[in-house]
Amino acid sequence: MELTRDLYRNNLTLLTDLYQLTMAYGYWKSGTAEKEAVFSLFFRKHPFQGGFTIAAGLEHVVEFLQKFKFTQEDTDYLSTLKGNDGQPMFEPAFLEYLQNLRFTCEVDAVPEGTVVFPQEPMLRVKGPILQCQLIETPLLNLINFQSLIATKAARMVIATKGEPVLEFGLRRAQGIDGAMTASRAAYIGGCDSTSNVLAGKLYGIPVKGTHAHSWVMSFESELESFETYAEVLPNNCIFLVDTYNTLDGVRNAITVGKKLQEKGHRLAGIRLDSGDLAYFSIEARKLLDAAGFKDTSIVASNDLDENIIASLKEQGAMINVWGVGTKLITAFDQPALGAVYKLTALRNDEGKWDYKVKLSEQTLKISTPGIQQVRRYTNEKGFTADMIYDTEHTPTEETITIIDPMDFTKQRKLSNRWVYEDLLVPILRKGKLVYQLPSLESIRQRVHDQLPRFHEGIKRFVNPHVYHVGLEKGLYEFKTNLILELRSRKVSEQLSVNSEQ
Repeated sequence: MELTRDLYRNNLTLLTDLYQLTMAYGYWKSGTAEKEAVFSLFFRKHPFQGGFTIAAGLEHVVEFLQKFKFTQEDTDYLSTLKGNDGQPMFEPAFLEYLQNLRFTCEVDAVPEGTVVFPQEPMLRVKGPILQCQLIETPLLNLINFQSLIATKAARMVIATKGEPVLEFGLRRAQGIDGAMTASRAAYIGGCDSTSNVLAGKLYGIPVKGTHAHSWVMSFESELESFETYAEVLPNNCIFLVDTYNTLDGVRNAITVGKKLQEKGHRLAGIRLDSGDLAYFSIEARKLLDAAGFKDTSIVASNDLDENIIASLKEQGAMINVWGVGTKLITAFDQPALGAVYKLTALRNDEGKWDYKVKLSEQTLKISTPGIQQVRRYTNEKGFTADMIYDTEHTPTEETITIIDPMDFTKQRKLSNRWVYEDLLVPILRKGKLVYQLPSLESIRQRVHDQLPRFHEGIKRFVNPHVYHVGLEKGLYEFKTNLILELRSRKVSEQLSVNSEQ
């Protein structure tokens, strides 16, 4: 079963910004549509002031690109768009060109579930510049959000120290797609299950659920509500105990739990959804243990995030299952990753690559030129550093120097004798899929396998350790010289303009 076909069965080629189409029209009109270009997708800062990010969303990228096609309906709509003069924005010949267009680019990407860092290309596209340009917006849309949510989920799993995290965010998600992609990404990041039944169906994620306060309130007493629920679902008894009085609710759960035992069933858990979670979980544990329910779980919810979870554990809370909703599903404290997609190379008329760099007054926003790859080095301690290098000039010397793109004083020597892995792998060639899409379980396992191989410090929530990522020295020097050349040219042009005035 294709995991996403039912959700994304419609053609989504117009899921883009208008300026992608106006630029495409410009390329076509000027005769440069087929010029070979290279674009890189990357982000500049970790989300949540953290020390790592989880790559996610590639499967949906692949599905989008495989279905990339302008339909008659699409071009009919585009023909209605008007310019400032009231005339059609696009001429009919261009719309016909779009209708006949087929995606033929090469795509390389970091597999989903990989731990990634700022400035590293997560995805690289090579092909006709018009095609590369048209897919910028959807690629960013598909990767930005899922990577953000997968990272948030991983942080919550770190906070619980391995205890189960249940994703309960569907009702607070930002629309249907916001819910579906977030449920998928949260599972990648380490959540054990979801309340989202459609996500369970489409993605194979385990689904979990209890009952709401309305169930309890619909009966004459809390005890009666628990008893009725136990009769109906004796194999799914986790009682929400805080509708009226939390500790009385625990006692009622125990009463029903004993009746369940007599019938060969068990009280799986109780849920706390309000109040002092640390205090109530400790007191509830005492009551449960005293009654012989030592294996009954205490589930907590109520606007939890990684910081609240960490605080509750420091307070000695006896919670062992964590239900997270709003603050995960919406990435509450940082609702966007901020990945960008930049032109890094353009083949000239002589067939050689001209490397491109975007300048800025902010060093952080200056892009890196070249056809980039990321090489991750491993020593006896685990993952030790990542090198961003140009595939046209792969370093072969035994000792390599990498330089932090934000601070040239931060340099490190790496040995080519160390074990290493190039992170970007071939996904599409001439528009055709050459990559075996992994199962969701194996993507999730990749996160689980990778995070322990990094220094523990990158997983801190406050002032995390900075993992060393650098440009290969030759690429760093080329970038610096290209920046100086462009700035010098700009100064010369300005002097020329001033002299003519």
